[in-house]
Amino acid sequence: MDKFVGKRLDGRYEIQEIIGVGGMAVVYKAHDNQENRTVAIKILKEEFISNEEFLRRFKNESKAIAMLSHPNIVNVYDVSFGDLIQYIVMEYIEGITLKEFIEREGSLRWKDAVHFTLQILKGLQHAHDKGIVHRDIKPQNIMVLSDGTIKITDFGIARFSRSDQRTITDKAIGSVHYISPEQARGENIDEKADIYSVGVMLYEMLTGKVPFQAESAVSVAIMQLQRDPQLPTEINGSIPLGLEQITMHAMQKNPERRYQSAAEMLYDLGQFRKDPSLTFEYPYFVDNSPTKYVGSLSDVDTAVEQEPEEEETKEKNNMIPILAGIAATLIIAIIVLGVMFIPKLFSGTGEEIDCPNFVGKSLEDVLKEYKDVFKFKDEWENNADYAYGIIYEQSETEGKKLKKNAEITLYVSMGQMTKKVPDVYGKTESAAVSELKSKGFTTVIAEEPSEDVDAGLVVRTDPQRTQVVSEGEKITVYVSSGKPTKNVDVPDVIGITKEAAEKLLKDEGLKSTVTEVQITSNDKYYPIGYVVAQDPAGRSKQVPEGSTVKISVCTGYKFDVKIEKSDLPTDFVTDSYYLTLWDNGKLFDKGDKINGSEISSYTFDNLVTTQETVNLTVKISSDGTEEWDLLEIQVNNKTGRVTISQRYSDYPTKQDEELPDYSDESSGYY
Repeated sequence: MDKFVGKRLDGRYEIQEIIGVGGMAVVYKAHDNQENRTVAIKILKEEFISNEEFLRRFKNESKAIAMLSHPNIVNVYDVSFGDLIQYIVMEYIEGITLKEFIEREGSLRWKDAVHFTLQILKGLQHAHDKGIVHRDIKPQNIMVLSDGTIKITDFGIARFSRSDQRTITDKAIGSVHYISPEQARGENIDEKADIYSVGVMLYEMLTGKVPFQAESAVSVAIMQLQRDPQLPTEINGSIPLGLEQITMHAMQKNPERRYQSAAEMLYDLGQFRKDPSLTFEYPYFVDNSPTKYVGSLSDVDTAVEQEPEEEETKEKNNMIPILAGIAATLIIAIIVLGVMFIPKLFSGTGEEIDCPNFVGKSLEDVLKEYKDVFKFKDEWENNADYAYGIIYEQSETEGKKLKKNAEITLYVSMGQMTKKVPDVYGKTESAAVSELKSKGFTTVIAEEPSEDVDAGLVVRTDPQRTQVVSEGEKITVYVSSGKPTKNVDVPDVIGITKEAAEKLLKDEGLKSTVTEVQITSNDKYYPIGYVVAQDPAGRSKQVPEGSTVKISVCTGYKFDVKIEKSDLPTDFVTDSYYLTLWDNGKLFDKGDKINGSEISSYTFDNLVTTQETVNLTVKISSDGTEEWDLLEIQVNNKTGRVTISQRYSDYPTKQDEELPDYSDESSGYY
């Protein structure tokens, strides 16, 4: 059992359990009896208490984080530097490391990656403003709380950037996947080294993998110096282009081409979060002073170039035991390797092996299976017939006799030549097609409605923008046809007032035009001002929203009064008289001269009224001034019926009397 678990420190902190073990300290969960809270206590390992270098680093951590107070940095409550025990009391955090979170999720949604990175940068900005560079930013030192809050921990190798700069020899290459190129070279560093590490973490969150991976830390360090990482969108095509640009800008190998502060990167991420379609014009991996290549992975001194500034004599003396230990370790490793492999080399002299067929196998599998048999050199080329990482050709033919450790060149496929689909969203059709064709793509145009994109502009492409596709692939460009058309039912407005009909149509998203009509005969009576017909008919079909419905509104009734010859007296034969039509003592209409011997019927046509029922009187006029009642007629506009209700016989018999001719006068309408 650990010597501290169950014990009380300084009569205040009750140690409960171990929650973490690092290179120079053990972290415990404890209860602070004085403040009645749970805390984390980092205790320097006993073997390092007498080591001035480790003591200096431990004190430096407490000095650094004690100056900091930020919601995204772990809080320090207390420190103690006694002769027998050295410890730091910190905020207790319940959560998991960002590394564990990434391993659990595989890769993060880009929105979550941005959320975490913004918090990390805010914490770093606070530290940088205090002149403190963390120097060991990695997901293992980032805690994720259950509510998504981020806490930066472990300022164990932090340095005050304006006073106490040191080189990477302070801490070997334990965090080599995240260190900046200037750290790998052993140069003096500043805040921009932390920015590079944040870029690597963002890359890992988005893709699920670190930019460089190799079997040894030294090999990774060399890759940090010499190689450019694969673009994140080539691994995960759903990553927005702007976020990729931010990531790669943070990972520029030349510090002067990187973000110059956490605040700068925070600003770009903030703008991107507001508008994920935003892009930035940052060049990738341009360096006017490229890093010098190294010749061998085994040459550690050459691989990690160091150009440290002169330090005080005491610090140099402190490094001697560390460097001596490293040298001793290397010597022991060389001896062990020699004992293991030299006999095998001599025993294999002259042995010949049939060259296998490597074509169609993955390079990774071949290197694992034959790593102790042959030396391999790999050449990568695009090849549409083989998937990425598959060997498509070899320098030595299958079955050829080769000596052990013979060198074989393997030609490995990078897959079909790929390109990233340009972002043409929001551009005109012609501009989008022109840009896509200039990049080697063929295009197909299709239309689709859009609520947000104006007609004639590009809504989207398929494959989507920034997606990596095969060169020459056909890209479908979807151009907005404007807002989508919505079909609506046509309401039935017959039998309601014109005003009510217009409102109902408007509420349904339709327009209306009004035609005034006079009704002749109809089975259904509609008052004046009511709709009597519509086109299209109500509920007959759906029409596009905004269509026009024609409505007909009643303004009166039109009818004909027809008098048959049988309605007249039998001896009524003269043409010297006129038939006139009267309504309540007012002349309603005037007919032609009558000829009882030749005409079988007499009609007053196209008479118009606004009344439902009309009572008329037909009279005989001799000269237009003297009339004799002949018939009483009732017109019912609901049914269109004309009824002769009464007949008269007191009419004149003056057959030869000459009367004025009124036939040229137009009919009057009431």
